[in-house]
Amino acid sequence: MTQDLAEVTRVVNLYITGAGNGNADQMNEAFHSSARWFGTMDGVDYDMDKEGFVAYMVETPGLPSKAEIVDIQIDGSAARATVKEEGFWETISFTNFFNLSILDGRWQITNKTFVATGGGHA
Repeated sequence: MTQDLAEVTRVVNLYITGAGNGNADQMNEAFHSSARWFGTMDGVDYDMDKEGFVAYMVETPGLPSKAEIVDIQIDGSAARATVKEEGFWETISFTNFFNLSILDGRWQITNKTFVATGGGHA
């Protein structure tokens, strides 16, 4: 495993455990300060900045029963990762697409685009 692949994997796993456990420190380390979240869940469109997303996940953590990084692509200082989650908030599944860049000398997630693929938020 290359150093970049190992670091991208580590950063995406910070998101998985941070969002699942409501850990603001892990999410803040994973995401760039200007990161954004986009997606749709239960018919509601989301467009959130980092501060809003971290606060939302701290208030409503939802450790998934299964989370898997299914793809990582790296080209120089840019990367894309796909994560499939099942059982988030016990009932909902997601596909998440992350874009990452090396900024300030380290890999950081610059945005997350998601879609709810099953279940619903209680």
